Amino acid sequence: MTISAFMVALPRPGEPAVPVLRLSVDQYHAMMEKGIVREGEPFEPIDGRIVCKNRAAARDDPTTIGDRHVWSVVKLGEVSRLLEPFGCHLRAQQPISIPPYDEPEPDGAIVVGTEDDYLHHKPAAGEILCVIEVSDSSLLYDRRVKGRTYATAGLPLYVFLNLVDVVAEVYRLPGAMGGSYGPPDVLPKGQVLALPTATDTGVEVPVERLLPP
Repeated sequence: MTISAFMVALPRPGEPAVPVLRLSVDQYHAMMEKGIVREGEPFEPIDGRIVCKNRAAARDDPTTIGDRHVWSVVKLGEVSRLLEPFGCHLRAQQPISIPPYDEPEPDGAIVVGTEDDYLHHKPAAGEILCVIEVSDSSLLYDRRVKGRTYATAGLPLYVFLNLVDVVAEVYRLPGAMGGSYGPPDVLPKGQVLALPTATDTGVEVPVERLLPP
């Protein structure tokens, strides 16, 4: 029996809320080991809930992957070679570790070191310089829920590639405070996105290089 057998509809408006069991990341991994969740299935634990990843275009079936989403993720992968001379690299659609209740798979994550450094563990908050999400039909969820998850973990920079408005939204933690990001810098095509590295040298990428035509 796989996780699909446990999926239930949320209460309708006006119906009473029901208790929800919060799963830890360790419990989620145990479910994978037992085959309840299969490796590679489009799920990720967020705030102790197993969430189906939505990479669809607006108004499309959420189980599909939108062509524009794919385009941006491929372009993100090309950025990694620009980062590697500065002691970091970009991981595309791979899990990051934010225990005890979160193990999201952002569309991009800039992490210190090389791929070999993560052969036996997933990047943790202290190793992550930036997370990136590509959003179309999942726009509000990624902006609010994912944003809160990343801010609470203290991740210093959240880049939100908004395919609906065709802009990049750049969220930073305000000072040493955690829990929420400050107001975003909104970058349309024609502007430059500054990405952090493991050194004092940043990498600048034209916004139009990451947003589809």
